[in-house]
Amino acid sequence: MAALNVLGTLLMPCSYDPLTGYLRDGCCNTDEHDHGTHVVCTRVTQAFLDFSLARGNDLVTPRPEHRFAGLRANNRWCLCALRWKEAWEAGVAPPVILECTHARALDFVTLEQLQGAAMPHG
Repeated sequence: MAALNVLGTLLMPCSYDPLTGYLRDGCCNTDEHDHGTHVVCTRVTQAFLDFSLARGNDLVTPRPEHRFAGLRANNRWCLCALRWKEAWEAGVAPPVILECTHARALDFVTLEQLQGAAMPHG
C-alpha cells in the first residue's frame, strides 16, 4: 500500500536535492527502524538550523560518510516529528509542506499545528 500524507492523499516527494528521508528516497517515508520518525517535510530556516544545533543536532556540517551535504536555509528536509514539535513549541518551527508530510506525523502533532505552519503550494 502506498504511503499517505497528513491530508489523506498519496505522499509526495519532499526533496531529491538534497536527498532527504530516513530511507534516502526523497520522501518522508518511515519504517520500524526509523526511531526518530523523520516524517515532517519542511523548508528549513536559519532560525530552525540554529535551534537544532543548540539542541545538539548539527544539520549544517557536511557528513559525506552518511551521504549528507549539510543543510542551508530554504532546503527541503524530512525532520523528526518530535524535533519539529519542539521547534514549534519554541516558536521556530520551519514551514511544513503538507502534501509531503507522512501521515505518521499525526502520532506526534495535530493537523491543526501542521496546517498553521504550512507553506502555500509547497
